[in-house]
Amino acid sequence: MLISICIPCYKSSKTLPKVYESVVEEFKKHPEHDYQFVLVNDGSPDATFAAIKEIAAKDEKVTGVDLSRNYGQVNAKMAALQYAKGDVICFMDDDGQHPAEGIFQLLAKMQEGGYDVVYAHFAKKKASFFKKLTSDLHNHIAEKMENKPKGVHRSSFTVWSRAVVDALKDYHSPFTSIGSYLMKVTTKYADVEVEHKERIAGRSGYTFKKLFKMWANIFFSFSMKPLRMATVFGVIFSLGGFGWGLFLIIRKLIHPEILAGYTSTLVILLLIGGLIMIFLGIIGEYIGRIYMTVSGMPQYNVREVVGDDKK
Repeated sequence: MLISICIPCYKSSKTLPKVYESVVEEFKKHPEHDYQFVLVNDGSPDATFAAIKEIAAKDEKVTGVDLSRNYGQVNAKMAALQYAKGDVICFMDDDGQHPAEGIFQLLAKMQEGGYDVVYAHFAKKKASFFKKLTSDLHNHIAEKMENKPKGVHRSSFTVWSRAVVDALKDYHSPFTSIGSYLMKVTTKYADVEVEHKERIAGRSGYTFKKLFKMWANIFFSFSMKPLRMATVFGVIFSLGGFGWGLFLIIRKLIHPEILAGYTSTLVILLLIGGLIMIFLGIIGEYIGRIYMTVSGMPQYNVREVVGDDKK
């Protein structure tokens, strides 16, 4: 079986060669499987693509892809899919925290249950408090917005079946949310516990800004819940306003001497006005995304490819 190891790379010139070597050594223990590497440089400002070129020069099973700028890890993964030839595709990080032996743990789980997607579940993460917190928050958001099964823990270390990959290759939205799209493609999910290693060098490239962008894609790309939430709030406030107005009329008829409550009226107007602006912003976000998609905004742009015989 051919397994495509797809790695989005960013500022990993020092760590990537070690990750590559560890995976190759692990495959030597499993001669029944062959490998292909797809290494995507996501606009790194350092010598990451030079490191990729060096690896590709000595191994014909390595394809290197250089994106013209930093599009983000998810878009880099979508670029990798266009060059992945394997029967199974494995995504892993470039920092060494995903152990090479974990590839075959994920594969065994996939073959055991006939799953399309298997994630590595890191029970003990060797990461900062911020990274652990945002990871847990991401899984919680996915459960609420995408109806992700509660028993499945997502991570960037995962294997996919060929059928899922072929479906995803036709997904060209510039506002990419792979997890959301996978939920529309298959229901055959699983996870398996895998050891989480220490980072070889450097620090995580994820910032709160990038995480917020990823969460926004979950909210708006494949979910109608924000719009439905606006509808629900609209109905609640309309009924509340009708009830409050009826109460004021009745009270005025019974007690005509009571003066109008200007402060409460002002507070209500400010509250309703604020909610209207929020929901107009939600609608505007949907419209803006539609416009950018229809106008042909690219999901990614490839500057150079090395080591691939068909591109």
